[in-house]
Amino acid sequence: MPPPSSSPILLPLFLLLCPDVWSYEAPEDKQDVFARKACPAFLTFTNAAYLSGVTVELPCQCKPQEIQSVVWFFREPLGSSKETRALTDHHGNKLLDTKRVPHSGDLRSRFSIRLFSLLIYRAGPDDSGIYICGSAHKDYFYGYDLDIQEARTLSITPRLTPESMSKKRKEKKRLGSAQPLYQVFTSFQPWSVCDRCGVPGEQVRVGLCYVHSHYLHVRYRRANQTVASCGSGAVPRAFGQLKRSSIGAKLEVKSCQVTCQTKAPPSSKILALMAFLGYNSASRRVEVPVFYLSHPADNVLTLGCPGAQPNMAVAWDRGSEPIYRSEHSALNLSAMPPRLLIDTGHHLVFQPAQTQDSGVYHCWLQGHQAAEIRLLVYVHLGRGQSVTSHPDFPAALRTVLGSYAAMTAVFCLLVFGRAGVKHLRDSGETHVD
Repeated sequence: MPPPSSSPILLPLFLLLCPDVWSYEAPEDKQDVFARKACPAFLTFTNAAYLSGVTVELPCQCKPQEIQSVVWFFREPLGSSKETRALTDHHGNKLLDTKRVPHSGDLRSRFSIRLFSLLIYRAGPDDSGIYICGSAHKDYFYGYDLDIQEARTLSITPRLTPESMSKKRKEKKRLGSAQPLYQVFTSFQPWSVCDRCGVPGEQVRVGLCYVHSHYLHVRYRRANQTVASCGSGAVPRAFGQLKRSSIGAKLEVKSCQVTCQTKAPPSSKILALMAFLGYNSASRRVEVPVFYLSHPADNVLTLGCPGAQPNMAVAWDRGSEPIYRSEHSALNLSAMPPRLLIDTGHHLVFQPAQTQDSGVYHCWLQGHQAAEIRLLVYVHLGRGQSVTSHPDFPAALRTVLGSYAAMTAVFCLLVFGRAGVKHLRDSGETHVD
């Protein structure tokens, strides 16, 4: 450690080694984003579609500057404007019953407001509907048409052969000449990056159901006014029974393996400066954050990877053993749903958690380890349960009774032994007399 007198020298030395610092300029005061964007005079609804299980964030895109807090309102997909009700208050507290969705104890509420945005944890198909950002006086600012679609199959996309491609062109040509009222199709997102590095991993892509038609409701808008998600309110009710007949949301998985990328080492000047300040190579190593979690047994437990987004590649390991989505998915129809599974929202779900699930779990984000979770699942005796109903009660009872019998036998042996020694001593003294 350098002496205190050398501390004034560190700043000039740092400036000499890092000339980029000289060109730093303080940023100008940014204008409020809500001051640049006015709310529409006629309320429209932005169509947004997601796969079930993900955490959905709906930002409030506009509001008057004098409004310091917002209230989010909800309406059923086929409900009228009179059925619009408040979902959260201005503090973000939930006003709807969400007990129907199982989650772990750390998700106290599936609805919350953060920086005027509405967060919906583990959104499901029942959460589809109209979401409106407004004020406590029911002044509406911005609206969303949210469509949560549930995937029912887990499959691999087959490679397109020249024969299949020519067949698809003929079908498109035939459909184009017929000009139907609407067309239903699955729009696939790009394949994600490999969720692990250095070991075999997986890539996933999500396909959502959409409808193409010139008869969509004008109040529900997207970038393309002739396309909307299958569950959107823009789709006429006459299409409702046909749009989900054969095409729906899909989740596809394929294997992959990539090498881990190493970061470029810092320059020699930076290394010299850090060595002068007393930092070594071990202190520069970036470590993943560690979280500790305890949970009662025989209850559903959901683990989420910190910082995960719906479009990210997420992977889970128990210790050094990978947990592959293709083997632990409720969408795998070739086997019974496993007790330990990865849902479509990238959560690791225990249905239910048991004491043997205790251990160390790692989650990966975009091919890099992001967090370490040390889980302890303990036996919880709550209401409706008794000590005698526990499966280990007979063994524990036998152990306690065996120990008590052994101690009783030792005690009786000592008492009888002492009495026998005393009797022999007394009889010897009498014989001498």
